Amino acid sequence: MGVPMKSCLIFAAWGCLLVPSAFAAEPKLVGHWPLTKDARDASGNNRHGRAQAVTFAAEGAAFDGRQSRIEVADDLQLGAGDFSVALWVNTAAELDDAIGDLISKFDPATRTGVNLTVKHHAGVTGSQANYRHLEFGIDQGKQDTEWKDEGRPGQAIFIHSMAVHDGGLFVGTVEGWTNQDHGHVYQYDDGKWKDLGAPWISNGVTAMASFNGHLYVGVSRVLLHYSGLKPTTAHHIGGKVFRYENGKWVDLGQLLGLDGVQGMAEFKGKLYVTGFYQPALFRYEGRTNWTSLGSPNGLRPEALCVYNGAMYATGYDEGAVYRFDGETWSRAGTLGDATQIYGLVIHNGKLHAGSWPKGTVYRFEGDDQWTSTGRLGAEEEVMGPAVYNGKLYAGTLPLAEIFRYDGDDKWQSVGRVDTTPDVMYRRAWNMAVFKGRLFSGTLPSGHVKSFEAGKNVTYDHPLKPGWRHIAAVRGRNRLKLYVDGESVAESMEFDPRQFDLTTKSPLRIGAGSHDTLNGKLKDVRLYDGVITTDQVKRLASNP
Repeated sequence: MGVPMKSCLIFAAWGCLLVPSAFAAEPKLVGHWPLTKDARDASGNNRHGRAQAVTFAAEGAAFDGRQSRIEVADDLQLGAGDFSVALWVNTAAELDDAIGDLISKFDPATRTGVNLTVKHHAGVTGSQANYRHLEFGIDQGKQDTEWKDEGRPGQAIFIHSMAVHDGGLFVGTVEGWTNQDHGHVYQYDDGKWKDLGAPWISNGVTAMASFNGHLYVGVSRVLLHYSGLKPTTAHHIGGKVFRYENGKWVDLGQLLGLDGVQGMAEFKGKLYVTGFYQPALFRYEGRTNWTSLGSPNGLRPEALCVYNGAMYATGYDEGAVYRFDGETWSRAGTLGDATQIYGLVIHNGKLHAGSWPKGTVYRFEGDDQWTSTGRLGAEEEVMGPAVYNGKLYAGTLPLAEIFRYDGDDKWQSVGRVDTTPDVMYRRAWNMAVFKGRLFSGTLPSGHVKSFEAGKNVTYDHPLKPGWRHIAAVRGRNRLKLYVDGESVAESMEFDPRQFDLTTKSPLRIGAGSHDTLNGKLKDVRLYDGVITTDQVKRLASNP
């Protein structure tokens, strides 16, 4: 081990151990990777990195979003003390892949360590739940013992869409099956829900995404008998998209041939939506103009996820996933004996998909090959996946149970979010990461639940493209995030003695449990104490 330091940073992928001290010490630079010529450490501590598929240049190191990463040998431990990470990251304005992880030093087997990532969760059944959102988390195998009830938006029986937008959490509902039941949009307000109205007269708001500074939603006539409820008698069709502007819903037009909208995601700077019950993909061209892009062999594309240069879609007509490159469709393989595919998520740099009828998640291996990661308990359908503080979570039917993936085909239940009695099905349909917590929407109770694993802080606004300065600080009993020198988010208080981050896992730069970085990094710094707001501002003023 390295030599102990004041308030010493006990790092296992990095060198010495951070031990809390009774007095504040000047933070000491224990690792500094300029990343302009190579992955060598400029701090004088010889913590040199080993680079793979990284292109170095004066303007920073380019990571390709696929194979790129830098690993620093396991000689530094974070322990239970204060530490700070500061870096510059550059991302493109138009994306054909998730941005991915910035820094990680995390052992997935023990759930111990730290994660700093830019979240991109599209394919969360029907929504782009998170987009360009920063998450900074620590853990030592801690989690809430039960899910917190965040209330029931309106008269919801189905939380059908969910997305984080402009610092808020929004959900779209199904509130019944008759002509008098209209789907609404609600905004979360600390356990309460503000009604933003019904965009349309159909019974469901089924798709949602934040795009170009506005909230977009798709509406449908939801056929509830597919979820084991009373048959829908409403005849008001959906198939429309709306944008929320100045407190009003702006109608962006009827999509030809559709009575519902299911998938919604941004790809290469454009907004795309899929049909619900009819096969279709449309691209938004502004005003009320849409371009029809067909479907894969006449089959229904549903949830959408952008990954490694293409947009992938689930399907309800067979157990397959489809690939759209911006112009044409192709098939991305069959998933075991599945007959329907519901949700998509990127975990450890690979696309994962949830299926019916055997409640299995499959991992994409490339070349149209998929590998089973195991069945989630005895569940039948897997929906609403999300990567949260280093681990993959997914919701299920019929018990609305949430499971955490622990590797090697092992899925661990972290609780049920809907226990409505005497019904055929309960769904944990969607998820989003917001205010450092994992949120899930349900059927048939129509409640939203939340959960925390470890301690987390999130910046619930999209990280702007171009060069941005990021600082993540663990200081005594809180986590803080800074963007471009400004404090943007702070966690709830916690007992620092409960979070000893000592782990044998290496420090990874540009890689982690979400996705390999798609962007550039430079001037990556690690300190064994708390850098102050003034120090952050100075670092952010010198790109």
